[in-house]
Amino acid sequence: MKPELERLVWDLPVRLTHWLLVLALAGSWATHYAGVEWFAWHRRLGCTVLVLAAFRVAWGFVGTRHARFRSFLRGPRAILAYLRGTSGVDPAGHNPLGALGVAALLLLLLAQATTGLFANDEIMNAGPFYGWIDPGLSNRITSVHRLLSDVLLVFIVLHVLAVAWHVLGRRRPLLRAMFTGRKPATLVPPEEAIPGSRTALAFAIVAVLAAALALALRAAPEAMLALY
Repeated sequence: MKPELERLVWDLPVRLTHWLLVLALAGSWATHYAGVEWFAWHRRLGCTVLVLAAFRVAWGFVGTRHARFRSFLRGPRAILAYLRGTSGVDPAGHNPLGALGVAALLLLLLAQATTGLFANDEIMNAGPFYGWIDPGLSNRITSVHRLLSDVLLVFIVLHVLAVAWHVLGRRRPLLRAMFTGRKPATLVPPEEAIPGSRTALAFAIVAVLAAALALALRAAPEAMLALY
């Protein structure tokens, strides 16, 4: 049987960022509940989430066609039309509802990782930027950090359920495409396919973001948690 023709939709940086975020988030939750001795790894993974999420936002402006926000973010009418099934052919990239979920998840990830920089565990560990703010403010940010963790978990569950609905209910190869980057040619017109991944540019952006965060971490004063 002749293999089905496929076309490239998701570039390599988008796919790597997606799965690295999955691993970093899982590790962040695991190290949070594993005990205070794992806090150093919790900090490292939180910084990883911050760099990856910041990169994905930047890639939303300078990345390949279907990675750019302007190519997939739509208004309420487009979302309602998609839910009603009156929007016509599915887009090659994110559908209007999925696009809304992507934007919400990115904002939550940035907020969660950023608040973690200033938070503390009220025992003996603190985020790397704790020394830059008042302890009382850190405690309030810690409360927000914990709340965002629950909100983020809800959004992730909704995201997984939405993907399952598309894969199992609508027979869309979303999960496979996030590994291979390709979708069947019947779902992707020739003009919608991307020619490549622009990987060198992506790695340059990640390097700049990681270097900027590393410099900020080095400049931050040592976190001294007041236990009494």
